[in-house]
Amino acid sequence: MKPLLALLLAAAAALSAPAANAAGSVGLVQADGQTPVSVAAPLQVAQAPGAAVTGSSGNQANAAATASLPGAVGKTTWITGFQCAAAGATAAAAVSVTVSGLAGGTATYAFVFPAGATVAAAPLIVAFPTPVPASAPNTAITVTLPASGAGGTTAACDAQGYQL
Repeated sequence: MKPLLALLLAAAAALSAPAANAAGSVGLVQADGQTPVSVAAPLQVAQAPGAAVTGSSGNQANAAATASLPGAVGKTTWITGFQCAAAGATAAAAVSVTVSGLAGGTATYAFVFPAGATVAAAPLIVAFPTPVPASAPNTAITVTLPASGAGGTTAACDAQGYQL
């Protein structure tokens, strides 16, 4: 058993030891895999290729929380992510969060309102690895979290994207 323990400890040490990049630096690097992140060269964050748009449902008490990214004449709306959060209701409820107006059709995600109006639900946070376009130009994209049911006091959704 001791040789196995020694092997596991050696493997753990190798995994926890930071490795240097090609430039000899340890730590975060830019997308090129070479340039270290520092105060002189802060981490570069990709910018949306078009005009940023956001939508928010505001707080809803036992009503659908709907966040919309608007359509615009001659432009296509793209969604990059959304978040839905809520507290529970008198009875627990499993519902489907929908994202409509998408190319390819409506996307559906599971969400659970816990039992108890003061109990926080696990938030649903979706960041699309590749932005998803609307089904056509001048088409809104809508994120909808259904009503929680009796006793529900708070629910909200936010969405982010851009138009191009």
